[in-house]
Amino acid sequence: MTIVQSTQAYTPRTLDTLRIADDDLRAALEGRRHLLFDGGMGTMLQAAGLKAGALPELLCLTNPDAITRVHAAYVAGGSEVVTTNTFGANALKLHGEATVEEIFNAAVACARAAGARYVAGDIGPLGTLLRPLGTMGFDEAYDYFAQEARAAQAAGCDLIIIETMTDLAEIKAAVLAAKENCDLPIFATMTFEADGRTFLGTSPDIAAITLDALGADVVGINCSLGPAELRPFARAMLAVTAKPVMVQANAGLPHVEDSCTVFDIDPQSYADAVANMVEDGVGIIGGCCGTNPDYIRLLADIIANRAPQQRPAPTSFTVTGAQRLVELPQDSRRVAVIGERINPTGKKRLQAALREDNLDYVVGQGISQQEQGADVLDVNVGLPGIDEPRMIARAVEALQGATLLPLQIDSTNADAIEAGVRAYAGKPIINSVNGKQEALDAVLPIAAHYGCNVIGLTLDEDGIPATASERVAIARRIIDEAARYGIGRERILIDCLVMTASTNQAQVTEILRAVTLCRQELGVHCTLGVSNVSFGLPARELLNATFLAAAFGAGLDAPIMNPGSQRYMDAVHSYRVLNAEDLGSVRFIERYAGWNDPYKVPVNVASTPTVPSSTAPATSPNTAPSPASATSAQGNGELHHLVLSGRKANVPALVRDLLAAHDAMDVIDRMLIPALDEVGDKFDRGEFFLPQLMASAEAARAGFDTIRDLMPAGNVADKGKIALATVKGDIHDIGKNIVKMLLENYGYRVYDLGRDVDPQVVLDAVRQHDIPLVGLSALMTTTVTNMEETIALLRREAPGVRVFVGGAVLTPEYARQIGADFYAKDAAESARIAERVFAK
Repeated sequence: MTIVQSTQAYTPRTLDTLRIADDDLRAALEGRRHLLFDGGMGTMLQAAGLKAGALPELLCLTNPDAITRVHAAYVAGGSEVVTTNTFGANALKLHGEATVEEIFNAAVACARAAGARYVAGDIGPLGTLLRPLGTMGFDEAYDYFAQEARAAQAAGCDLIIIETMTDLAEIKAAVLAAKENCDLPIFATMTFEADGRTFLGTSPDIAAITLDALGADVVGINCSLGPAELRPFARAMLAVTAKPVMVQANAGLPHVEDSCTVFDIDPQSYADAVANMVEDGVGIIGGCCGTNPDYIRLLADIIANRAPQQRPAPTSFTVTGAQRLVELPQDSRRVAVIGERINPTGKKRLQAALREDNLDYVVGQGISQQEQGADVLDVNVGLPGIDEPRMIARAVEALQGATLLPLQIDSTNADAIEAGVRAYAGKPIINSVNGKQEALDAVLPIAAHYGCNVIGLTLDEDGIPATASERVAIARRIIDEAARYGIGRERILIDCLVMTASTNQAQVTEILRAVTLCRQELGVHCTLGVSNVSFGLPARELLNATFLAAAFGAGLDAPIMNPGSQRYMDAVHSYRVLNAEDLGSVRFIERYAGWNDPYKVPVNVASTPTVPSSTAPATSPNTAPSPASATSAQGNGELHHLVLSGRKANVPALVRDLLAAHDAMDVIDRMLIPALDEVGDKFDRGEFFLPQLMASAEAARAGFDTIRDLMPAGNVADKGKIALATVKGDIHDIGKNIVKMLLENYGYRVYDLGRDVDPQVVLDAVRQHDIPLVGLSALMTTTVTNMEETIALLRREAPGVRVFVGGAVLTPEYARQIGADFYAKDAAESARIAERVFAK
C-alpha cells in the first residue's frame, strides 16, 4: 500500500516547544503544582455599575481603570492568573467597534497594571453554530480564533484560556488555532448542563479525551453549575486524562433579590465544595459567574503548601465522537465493531452516490450500521476522478450530524486523511499506516497533530510477511516510530492482515497467533478485516463468522466487518457474554429470549434441504394483508423511520406517495407528529442529542413543506404564531436560533425579532401579527432584568399572551420570579410548550 504524501509538515508539540513564563508555571502544567485563577468578571462589572448590554470588552479601551481595579482585587485575593477581559473579543462580536488587536493590547495592559503574575488571554465562543447545525464552517471559525490567538501572544499573554465552550467542533477549532498560531500553553474548558452533557451532547470524559489528544495542556470545566454539582464531571475527566484538570464553577444558580441577580452559594460553602475536588485531584481552580475576590481568597488557603495528587496515565484505547465514547480497556476484554459498509470497493450503488454527490446515501449507510450494532464507522470515499479530500470532509460532516458513532477515516491519501480528521469533532481512528518508512513519515505527523488513533498494518517494503513473529516485528517498529511523535500504544490498533483461506490456508493460524502475540508481548489492541478470509469460497458468511469467533479467542478487539450480517453479530453478541462485557447476560437475554434456531428443522417437514441462515427473514403463517394496506403501512413505517433517523432527502417523494391514499392532516397528525414525539422522548432519555433532534426536525419539515406545496392554499394552516427575541442588552442569540429552527421544523410560524430587542419592539410585534406565544432568551446575568421588564410590559399591554423563557443563567425558580409562564430548559422543551399552548 502506497501512501500519497500530505502537503503539510507537523512537528510534535511538547512542553519543551512552548513559551512558558517560569518554572512554577511549568510545574503546574506538569501537574506538580496547583494554580489559582481569578473569578467572575461580569459579576464584578455589574457590581461596579456596568450598563446592561454594553460590550464589556470595549471597557478595556473606554474605561481601563475599571477593568484594572477588578483585576487588582483578584490579585489581592490571591489569584496567580488573571484572565483578560477578552471573552467576546473576536471580530464577529466586535462588529468593527474595535479591532481584535486593540482589545487584546488594552486588556493585557490592564492585567499587567493590576500586578498579575500570569496573564491568560481569554477566548470565548463565537456565539454561532457551526455546520451542520449552523451555517459557519470549521475553517471560518478557525480564522476568527487564530486572529485572537495571534493577538494574545503579541500583546504579551503568558497562556491561552479557551473557555465556556459547548460545541466540541468549535473548541477543536479554537485549540487548533491556538497551537498553530502561537507557542503559549493552552487551557481548554467546556460547560456542561446538569445532565452531564453540553447542550450538543458532549460528556466530560469525551471532552477530556479529545482535548488531551488534540494537544491542550490543561483540560477542564467552567461555568453552568456550582462546585458540588461539577464534582462528578471533574472526576470523570480525572479518570481519563493525565493532564492537569481545572475547574471554575459558578457560585450556584442565580435568582432575583430586590431586582438584582444574585447567586445562592456563599464563599465558604463554595470553598468547601472546591476543596473536595482538590482532594480528588483537580490541580487548577478559580471561579466563574457569581464569584468575587472573597471566594478566591478562600481558594488560596485550600491549595497553600500542597501539591496535586499524581495520577497514572490512562491505558485504554479510546475513540470519540461528539456524543459517543468507545473504550477498549487494557486490563479487561471488550470488543468494538467497526462498520465497513462506507467503502466504494465493490459497491456500485455507493460508487454512483459518490459520483453524484449524493451524501444522503452515505448517511443512510452510516445510520443503518448504527442501528445494526456498529460501534465505529469506517469512512472511505476513494474513487478515481473524485476530489477525495473534499468529499471525505463533506462525508464526515454529514455523518457527524446524523449519527452518534465515532468515525474511522480510511484513505491512502494523506491529504484526504487530514481533510477528514481536521474538522472532525472527536478523537477518530486513521486507517491506516504501515511499516514502510514513507507511510510512517506521511501519516504519523497528522495523527499526532490532530490527536488521532491509528491503525498499523503489519506490512513493509518487503510486503506481508508469512509468519506471526515477522508480523509482530513490524508492529513493534510501528509502535516505536509512533512513540517518537508522542503517540502511545494506547492510541494504536494493530492489523495483522487477514489473508484469504482459499489461497493462503496455512496463514490463517499464523494471523491468529500474531494477534495473540501483539496483545501479550506488545500490550496493544488489534483489529482485523474479517471478510477477507473467505474470498473465493462458498458460504462466506459461515466461514467469516467462524473465523471471527476464533479471532476473538485469539485476542481480537475491533473487527472491521459488516454489522448488517446477523450471523456476524450473533457471534459478537455471544462473545460479549463469554468475555463478561455483557454483565449478567442482560442484553443477550433481551435479544435472544425468543430466538428461533435457524439450524433446527421441524420434524416431519418434507422439503428440499437448504443451508440454514440466521439472516433469513422470519415468516408468518398468518394471512397476509392486502397489497394496498400493506403498502400504506409500509409507507407509514418508512416515513416514521426517515424522520427518526433524520434523513430528509427521501421524505418528499414518500410523502407524495402517501398523499395518494391519505388525507394531508392524517399524514401530519398520525405520521409526522408521532415520529417527532418519539424523537423528543429519545432526546429526554439521552439517546438523542441536539444534532439528531435537529436532523429529525429537518426531515419532518421536509414533509410539512411537501404537503403545503401540494395542497390548495389554506388547506394546511401553520400550527401557530410565535415570536422569539434575545432581550435588550444581550447580544447572544445561539440558543434562540436553535429554538427558532426547531419550532419552524415543527410547523410553527416564527417571527424572529433578533437580539438586543427592546421590550416595546416585542409588544409591537405581538400586536401587529396577533401572536399568542413569546419566547425570550438571555445569556448574561446583567440582562435578566430586561427580560423581567419585557414580561411586565406584555402583562400590562397584552395580558393574553403567554411567555416562555430560556438561557444559561435561568432556572425554573428564576423564571417564575420574573413572571414567565414557562421555563424552557432546552429547544425540545420549547416545542412541547408550544404544543400545550396551541392545543388549548
